[in-house]
Amino acid sequence: MSSITRTLIAGVAVVTLMTGAVGAVDKVRVVTTTTDLKALTEAVGGNLADVDALARGTQNPHDLEVRPSLMVKLRRADILVVNGLDLDNWVDLAIQGANNARVIRGAPGYVDASRGIPVLEVPTTRVDRAMGDVHPFGNPHYTLDPGMAPIVTANILEGLARTAPQHRADFEKNRQDFLARLESMMAQWTRTLEPVKGAKVVSYHANFIYFLTRFGLLQVGTVEDRPGIPPTPGHLTQLIRRMKDERVKVVIVEPWNDQKLAARVAEEGGAKALVLAAGVGSLKGADIYLDMVAYNVNTLAQPLK
Repeated sequence: MSSITRTLIAGVAVVTLMTGAVGAVDKVRVVTTTTDLKALTEAVGGNLADVDALARGTQNPHDLEVRPSLMVKLRRADILVVNGLDLDNWVDLAIQGANNARVIRGAPGYVDASRGIPVLEVPTTRVDRAMGDVHPFGNPHYTLDPGMAPIVTANILEGLARTAPQHRADFEKNRQDFLARLESMMAQWTRTLEPVKGAKVVSYHANFIYFLTRFGLLQVGTVEDRPGIPPTPGHLTQLIRRMKDERVKVVIVEPWNDQKLAARVAEEGGAKALVLAAGVGSLKGADIYLDMVAYNVNTLAQPLK
């Protein structure tokens, strides 16, 4: 073996050690604010993206405490995907601490997944703190409606393609494959809930309005009088009376809300309290996006009959 050949082989070995393998593809580093967005980003990014979420599935995404560990995640990110609509405004503080120009508002790596969403419950009057945790731009819980996934994944795809344009075709294929699976399951979910279309429910917090609207179910009240504020006895008395009058069968409660209170309201109103998955990973059996939706559909279907 000549000295030139030995030198070339040694050079290749060094490159291999540095990059992991000859021809290896660098992954796009993505951070999302919620686990729903993490799951949808993974569906589009496939093996070309490393995705991490700032909130855990068992955390209420309204109230996340910004810690240095979140800033470290953002400092390394190529892309940040946010829910928007004021759900995750806490991320602004984490962005400031991360000192990463790639993910600041307005940068190519900043993706607002709510862009283009037909927003529900947009306030028609001036919003102030006395009204509780009312979101001035409308209800931010759109990811619980699988019918919004095409819009959300389109926003994510554009963000990925801005950072890694050479992989746009791969991202587009991943997205179409995911949407095909979603469409098939959507037909199944619609059939499952069709017999109870028009049924009336009460929610603890107004998390599920997009989901309920998608499948033709009606939210007639909430356990909370004002979002994020414990209900008064007077409000609960009126709510229970309405539940009886309108024959409400179900009270929906999120994993982090007061389940004992929800159960008491349901019992007094002649209904059943059901804990639904308020996000990917919030309950066992809801660990990926499609499973989360299926869990909620199947949990609701039987008690509403």
